[in-house]
Amino acid sequence: MNFRQIGFGLGLGAAALLTGCATSQPGYSNYGGGSYGSPAYSSTRCADCGIVTRIDTVQSNRTAPSATGAVLGGIVGAVAGRTISHETGGSKGNENVATVLGAGAGAVAGNAIQKNVTGDSYDIQVKMDDGRVIVVNQRDLGGIRENTYVRVVNGRVVLR
Repeated sequence: MNFRQIGFGLGLGAAALLTGCATSQPGYSNYGGGSYGSPAYSSTRCADCGIVTRIDTVQSNRTAPSATGAVLGGIVGAVAGRTISHETGGSKGNENVATVLGAGAGAVAGNAIQKNVTGDSYDIQVKMDDGRVIVVNQRDLGGIRENTYVRVVNGRVVLR
């Protein structure tokens, strides 16, 4: 008799015996963070997800004259454009073009900043999957409406 065949047969028998011991109960899992005997979590379960139950607009108390951001942004942009052109060795014509372009870009940026600072925000109430209710304040809704399934990421509510 060959010892290799005996060893192979014993190894195969031991593997079959151990495989029979490794079965688990139906509907239960030892994987995915659950302990033995606890119901397995669905792959769709999300610890930071929930349904939007309410959205309230929060009026901003900050006000500024309508063109303040555009004017200040235009001045800063014009100075920056002229300075950059002068420092990089541009001609007088290039300095003038850079000044005008800088003023335009600065005005657009200043206007956007002013709207962001003085605009309204939203309190979004979310009933989380685990039963908690949280309220997140943010500037834009980004397509979020009541009864939308969302995720809370880094203090912001986003569509899932």
